[in-house]
Amino acid sequence: MSGIRVVLADDQTLVRAAFAMLVESAADMDVVGQAGTGREAVEVARGARADVVVMDVRMPELDGIEATRLLAADEDLAGVKVLVLTTYDTDEYVVEALRAGASGFLVKDTRPAELLDAIRIVAAGEALLSPGPTARLIARVLRAPEVPAPSTGDALGQLSERERQVLALVARGLNNTEIAEALGLSPLTAKTHVSRIMGKLAARDRAQLVIVAYESGLVAPAG
Repeated sequence: MSGIRVVLADDQTLVRAAFAMLVESAADMDVVGQAGTGREAVEVARGARADVVVMDVRMPELDGIEATRLLAADEDLAGVKVLVLTTYDTDEYVVEALRAGASGFLVKDTRPAELLDAIRIVAAGEALLSPGPTARLIARVLRAPEVPAPSTGDALGQLSERERQVLALVARGLNNTEIAEALGLSPLTAKTHVSRIMGKLAARDRAQLVIVAYESGLVAPAG
């Protein structure tokens, strides 16, 4: 097998079976394991040397957030990307999943083609952060009274003005090409800026940059 190696983690057998059929229908990816609990997801991802874990949030033994955190903390699994599946009534968990190291999220009732595209995007090292849903989601959660006060404001002091502009656009869900067009840069320059920002802020990927941008106040919650 030479395609994207995918592990499916969901406590509902029928859901896993449906996703497995869909993933196997794609010529560029293979299902290399399935898990019904978060703990199994970590073990299967490690044993199967997965590229992407499609992770449900609510699972027994160990939920998807904790499983994501374990995967992100394991140096031997540094190449494993996590794509979180959620529903709109569990929005508060998505921010925690992104903090834990997930590379993006999808709503469970997404169209089949979108799930396959999402796996490809995450496997390629990009974050799946569509502008509308992501901005609304994070804005709503960070606005909530129970969310702790932001502690990342000082982090922006490390960034140049241009890097702040780039970070703001990343938080809006733009990819490197779109950032380049918005700022009159080459795509390579935009990519370089994003890489430097990630280094300065010790962010694992673009998803964590979004969290920093909102928590620091660089990007104001909409509405």
